[in-house]
Amino acid sequence: MGSLRSCSRSACQRPAYATLTYVYADSTAVLGPLATYAEPHCYDLCAQHAETLTVPRGWEVVHLMLPSTPPGPNPDDLLALADAVREAGVDRAPEPGQVSQRSSRTPIEPPAEGTGPRRGHLRILKE
Repeated sequence: MGSLRSCSRSACQRPAYATLTYVYADSTAVLGPLATYAEPHCYDLCAQHAETLTVPRGWEVVHLMLPSTPPGPNPDDLLALADAVREAGVDRAPEPGQVSQRSSRTPIEPPAEGTGPRRGHLRILKE
């Protein structure tokens, strides 16, 4: 599983490798490692387009340290997502008759007849 984002150049389907940002006030283009998330005014570039980058005459290019290889999936990201899904699936509703935390005067109504515990809408599928 590679990068979910692709190169911003038209007709290029390669995975994103670096992020290009322009600082118009300083006539500077900054090329750095792939940003954590897509920004509206930044451009994701594949390795080939990052290497062959040209800027307008009179502009300066600042190259921040790029990784030697394109980043792979981080296992911590997958574990964090799994924990968030697991936590969202836990039924946190208090027992019937307990007092709500929002208002100490309002009792919690028992669930309607025929409704069971809430089930998560996300499932893990094996490949």
